[in-house]
Formats: sequence, C-alpha cells, structure tokens
Amino acid sequence: MSQRIAQSRNTVFTAPDALPGQLSAQAAATLLAAVGDVTFILSHDGIILDVAVSQGDLANHGFSDWVGESWIDTMTAESHGKAVEMLEAAKGATPPRWRQVNHPAAGGDVPVRYLVMALGDCERLVAIGRDMRTAAAMQQRLLQTQQSLERDYIRLRQAETRYRILFDMASEPVLIVDGQTRRIREANPAAHRLLEAREGALVGNLASGIVAPDQRDDLIAYFGAAEAADDLDPLVLRLADHRGEARFSARLFRQSRTPMLIVRIEPVVAGAGERRFDATLGDVVERMPDAFVLADRDLKVMVANAAFVELAEMPSTDRVIGVRLSAWLGRPGRDLDLIIAQLREHGSVRNVATIMRGSAGAQDDIEISGVIAAMDGKDCYGFTIRNVGRRLRDAALAARDTPRSVDQLTELVGRMSLKEIVRESTDMIERLCIEAALAYTSDNRASAAEILGVSRQSLYSKLHRHGLASPASGER
Repeated sequence: MSQRIAQSRNTVFTAPDALPGQLSAQAAATLLAAVGDVTFILSHDGIILDVAVSQGDLANHGFSDWVGESWIDTMTAESHGKAVEMLEAAKGATPPRWRQVNHPAAGGDVPVRYLVMALGDCERLVAIGRDMRTAAAMQQRLLQTQQSLERDYIRLRQAETRYRILFDMASEPVLIVDGQTRRIREANPAAHRLLEAREGALVGNLASGIVAPDQRDDLIAYFGAAEAADDLDPLVLRLADHRGEARFSARLFRQSRTPMLIVRIEPVVAGAGERRFDATLGDVVERMPDAFVLADRDLKVMVANAAFVELAEMPSTDRVIGVRLSAWLGRPGRDLDLIIAQLREHGSVRNVATIMRGSAGAQDDIEISGVIAAMDGKDCYGFTIRNVGRRLRDAALAARDTPRSVDQLTELVGRMSLKEIVRESTDMIERLCIEAALAYTSDNRASAAEILGVSRQSLYSKLHRHGLASPASGER
C-alpha cells in the first residue's frame, strides 16, 4: 500500500511546450554527468561502458577505472542483491527507486545511493549515484549525540535517586524552602515526625508557620541573612504548638535560576549541652585520617570510624559492627593474639607492625597502637591503625640501589615471613651481581653472561625480572 501511495505522489512535466527540444548526445551526456556525483552507462547485462565522476574524491577511490567491469562486482557482497533488483526494475515496467549500496575501498566502504533507469528504447542503462558518506557521518554523529544524551539522562536519574534516598533516610529534619515565596517545597519524613504532621502535609505551607507566632519574623529575617552570607551561626527558635525549641541552620543554593534554601532543624533537648563534648569528640574520631576501632572483650567491633571501614573494604559502618577484628586485622592465629596478650600485660601497645586484610582481597602494611580500658565493668580495647604500606614501598624503592644492612634485614622480622626475607635478600644479591657484571663489561651482555657463568637467555630473563633491560642496549 505504501508503494502505491509513493507512486501516486510521483509527478511528470505537464507543459510539453516548456520542455527542451531533442537533445544532442553531448548535451545528454553532460546532463547525466551533472545529475549525480558518479554516473555509469551500463549495458543490458550490467557491464560498465562508460563512467562520469563529478566528485573528485570518488575518482581517487578508483571509480573512473571500472570501465569494462561488471557493475555488480564493484560492490560488496551484501549489496549484490540490491544491484540485481535495480537492474531488473530498469529493464521492466517497475518504476525506478533510489537504493543505497557499498563499494569496497582502501579506507573503508564507500556508501553510494543509486537510481538505475533505461536510456530510451536502446539496450543501455544509466546508473546515477550520489555519495552518501557525508550523510552517513552526520547520522553517526547524531547517533553518538543521542547515546551521550541517554547516558547523561541515566546519570541524572541515578543522582536523583541517590538524593531522594538520602533525603528520605536522613534522621535529621530537613526542609527545602523557596527563597522567593518562603514556602516549603520539600520536607523529609524526619521533619514531618518532628512537627507531628502527616506525610506531605508540610509541602506548600509557609516555612514561618512551623515556629511560634512571635518568632516568625525572626525566622524570615534569618532566611534573608542566609541568602547574603554562608557562615551564619544557627538560630534557636521555639516550634509552634509548644513542641519545644529547635536550632535552625540555612544554606542558599540555586535550582533553575531560582533561589532555594536548605534548612536543617535540630531539636534542642534538655541536658544536651552536657553531651556536646561527647558529640564533638565522636565527630573528631569519625574524621580522623587514621583508622580507629573500639572492640569488646571478645574482640567484636563496637565502634569504627570511616577510615577503618575503608581499610576493611566494607560498604558501611553497620556492616562492620559486631564482627570480630580477626576478620581483617593481622595474620590469622598470630598477630592479634600477641597484641591482646601485650595489652593485658602492659595496658597498652605502640606501633606494632602487622597487616590489614580487606574484604575485597587487598592487603596493606599497617602499624597499630592500642589501649585497654574498662566500660560498664568489662574490658574493651581501643586501637588506632595507620597505613604504612606506601612508606614501606618508598623505602624499598630507595633501598634498591644500595644493599641492605643486617639491621635493615632484621627489621623485616614481623612484617614478612622468613621465606620472604630470604627471597628478597637473594634477589637483591642477584641484582647487584648483574649490575656489577654489566658495569665491568661496559654493558656487553654476552661478556656479562660469561662472567656470571649463565647463559645469555638466562641473563636476559633475569634482566627483565629485575627491571634492568634497556631497549637501547644491544646484544654485543
């Protein structure tokens, strides 16, 4: 049906007097050559009799050299079927239509769109082609742009989902207030619970309505000050309906060029001032760059800061609480037992070298200091853990060019097994001997291998293993 509709839209010239007279052969050839980027004159069997190329780049791809060849053979195998259909349509009564085929070329396939038709009553056919590489490149750029937009949209949806989860799960009441109308745009569940409102009831209300009537002007003034400065101290106001006092903090941000305020509400509880020091101390421990962990007498984690969670390669603090320290700390069955024994005997330990095994398989060299203390009549253990892996790696790199002393090797006891210490000493001696042999022979590897009493192949293998192989050095 679509084909019939397409055919019904085709039109022909309706003013015969306006048509040009009989064209000469030269004029017809010029007209056909100007119609497309490339024009082929074909025999009844599809053999190329002549070619006109108006697109210079197509001539560079050899289009002008195809005279005498089969037109179908100049295409890729996937295009043969289309070419046969176009030739059959040109020979019969079927109206010609444009079809795209590909010609193989050195730099990649060249897409060309052809229209094949008969030349009057003679047995010759004409194939008019238009270079589609520009259109294909634009289509490819359009596809890449569309895919980029889709990726950006997915990232935006993911960020929105993360924001919504954090906003709803926050235990602290939070409001999003329109900076122009001072109305509440969003409120998390904690805010609804604090103000004893049903879910969604706060949205659309004036933000000043959540405080006592005589302090609403103070809240509006505080919002205005928050729009002008970022370092305002919190403001304590009484909540409406005798719900007690709360500490308000506001920060300005913009959304679609509209000023918005994010307002945090912290209820003021009687006696909270006495616990302020504990809260500050807990905040300091959480932000410490060194890992901190507090364990009970069974060495199960009670408190852990973010640095410890990162070293343990765990997703959150909740996944660490209640798990034994031996799951990550020390070599199994050795280090942790010795540390606890020292703690029970002396009350504290300092800078004990051991390892930290992450849940994802990573292993870091650490130094651990600990203390034993009483809590609720029972012993508990507090540990600070410092990652010294980078420091040890830097020391190892600095020691490559100089041999270790006996003291340096004995310092590795406790950090490495005896087998690893012996292997490192052997590798160091082997490297030093190879460097000395190369220096003695002026970097002649054949002579160095002879001096060392090893084969050339063995020497080359050791050079690569120790990182001494140089692309510039030859095999003299």
